[in-house]
Amino acid sequence: MTQVDFIKGRTRMFGIVGDPIAQVRSPEMITWEFHRRGMDALLVPVHVPTAEFDAVMPALMRLPNFGGFVLTIPFKTRALAFANHLGLQAQVLGSLNLLVRRSDGSWSGDIFDGMGCVAAFQSRGIVIEGRRLMIVGLGGAGGAIACAMAARQPKRMRLHDLNAQRCAFIQSCIARISPTTVVEIGPPTIESMDILINASPVGMLDDARLPFEVQALPSDLVVFDAIVMPEQTPLLALAEHCGCTVVRGREMMLGQIPKLVDGFLNPNDI
Repeated sequence: MTQVDFIKGRTRMFGIVGDPIAQVRSPEMITWEFHRRGMDALLVPVHVPTAEFDAVMPALMRLPNFGGFVLTIPFKTRALAFANHLGLQAQVLGSLNLLVRRSDGSWSGDIFDGMGCVAAFQSRGIVIEGRRLMIVGLGGAGGAIACAMAARQPKRMRLHDLNAQRCAFIQSCIARISPTTVVEIGPPTIESMDILINASPVGMLDDARLPFEVQALPSDLVVFDAIVMPEQTPLLALAEHCGCTVVRGREMMLGQIPKLVDGFLNPNDI
């Protein structure tokens, strides 16, 4: 055997762009979805140093055989500058995780993180309506998750991010989506909370930190970590030790994979 059968010269190429990139699970998961649908296509990891993003991204977009990109940390907001058309979620949140070439050569963008998170909770039968949520980290993924969760009508949402303007902006978005939800901004706490969501990068790869100082978690707390690598983050390890229900970043990714692939296949619909 002198060749492989999973890539050819005519294979449709897509990329996931981030810095770092080793933690992502999208290449294997989206490529599997391509093949499940009978497509000759691959998603490959593209490590672009943060300082080089504005120079490298236009060059990548000029490659004729690349039809689109998934954007991850820390580029979900900066990638807006390269989109000619934005979906509703991207317009509201000011960030995107999908950038895809339309038939006329222009580029469309939207963000699907929040939808994937809600799908992960729904697949587990975890109710969001009427619950109290603590969300840590309101970057591209965190903001999308907060707004998607707000659409499920929780009773209370507490937001924490190091960027005060970002907190205020997401608070205003939630107020429009779910006017009856009580929204507050402040340091992370598990006091009187039903669901804890970490959408910050703390705990990614070899980072042994927790997203905030806590020694134990109540066993009736639902704990979600948006990080996909490692699957067992320090926060999730503590949560499991304390008997909590845990939802993993991989589950969120699985929830949005079909929507991302639909976006790649139907860019004119974004």
